[in-house]
Amino acid sequence: MRQALDRSSKVAIAKYAWSGREWLGLLRLRDDAIVLHAMRWPDEVRDPAAVDPPHEKVSEEEIKGALALMESMSRDDLAGPEFEDTYTDALAKIIESKREDKPLPEAPEPEQPGQVLDLMAALTESVQQAKASRGEDADVHELPKKKTAKKQPAQKTGAKKTTKKTPARGSRSA
Repeated sequence: MRQALDRSSKVAIAKYAWSGREWLGLLRLRDDAIVLHAMRWPDEVRDPAAVDPPHEKVSEEEIKGALALMESMSRDDLAGPEFEDTYTDALAKIIESKREDKPLPEAPEPEQPGQVLDLMAALTESVQQAKASRGEDADVHELPKKKTAKKQPAQKTGAKKTTKKTPARGSRSA
């Protein structure tokens, strides 16, 4: 099949079963291997008109800017430490050490510690900058703390008073 796909320069559509369900797939060649791409059945695809955003006019300058941004972010070399699967390598080391009853490998320390942001400070600074850019007073004041009223326990109601039934007027008791 690989050789036939190679000679024809075509792809193949295939049905396959996985996780108790029938799937649709596309088979193509990559180097000397057959690659399977999962596809969707027609009923799984949403109508594009339902999610189509409104059409906006885009200037030639904006398109050139987008192309320049894409070019600045493009890379020809997809090799290096950022393109290595470190998770699978670490998992393989853990499995090997458990298999051989050795102590687990030490987790490497992150090169740069994560930055912790104070969200309230960032929000306050953002509000000050926005007000300053509009020429408004840029003072930001703390919101007053809400006073929570203590719930009063429900008052107990007294026992119902029963009234003595009196016979209706004009009725005679025997």
